[in-house]
Amino acid sequence: MKKKADEIKEIVKAKYGGFAKQNTSCCPANNCCGGEQSASAISGKIGYSADDINSVPENANLGLGCGNPLAFSALKSGEVVLDLGSGAGFDAFLAAKRVGDTGKVIGVDMTEEMIAKASENAKKGNYNNVEFKLGEIEKLPVADNSIDVVISNCVINLSPDKEQVFKEAFRVLKPGGRLMVSDLVLQKELPKQVKESVEAYVGCIAGAILKNDYLYLINKAGFRDTTIVGEQAAYEGGQVVSLQVSAIKGHE
Repeated sequence: MKKKADEIKEIVKAKYGGFAKQNTSCCPANNCCGGEQSASAISGKIGYSADDINSVPENANLGLGCGNPLAFSALKSGEVVLDLGSGAGFDAFLAAKRVGDTGKVIGVDMTEEMIAKASENAKKGNYNNVEFKLGEIEKLPVADNSIDVVISNCVINLSPDKEQVFKEAFRVLKPGGRLMVSDLVLQKELPKQVKESVEAYVGCIAGAILKNDYLYLINKAGFRDTTIVGEQAAYEGGQVVSLQVSAIKGHE
């Protein structure tokens, strides 16, 4: 099982490294993100405003998301935000504007090319309150109880160990901290050939799990008040949906 998980990570890492170099979306034709559309068009469809899209450095938005986790996160000035699978920095930069100079945003990504691109974008945009760290979302390079808000956009579905991802998110959040994720989940199981397809995996399909199982893992990690704040059909005839979920780490 561990070997298979490691293989999946290497496949995803290689593919997303290519996206970083090419400045293109992950999505093949007829995929979740709308086929051959531009990153801006994709982002507009999934909940970002024109101001959001135009306010970040060029090439920060690669059109890799499946929702807008910031739309329901109610970020406040001075908060510390962690972005799981931060890519080229799109959501991190938007979050940085909301938390202001007294706040901070940390982006974690396992792909060296994405970290390099995001760091370059941060320099171009003069973002002094954003830091990007190389690491895996199953083993975050972040201290316990140090984060106010964890966000993630269409990344957790790619992890072969989603349970561990939610455990790590819970660990790093402060008591009372919030989880806000956009992700792809299934209404029913996909055909075996789709589940086993590499292209389907890096395109966000095969890694997705049933919606109820996804919500169960969030609760199992210790979160409370888990709430679906948005849901819409993505593709595959409605079998795959884009889900926006919020949850809270209770006070001990």
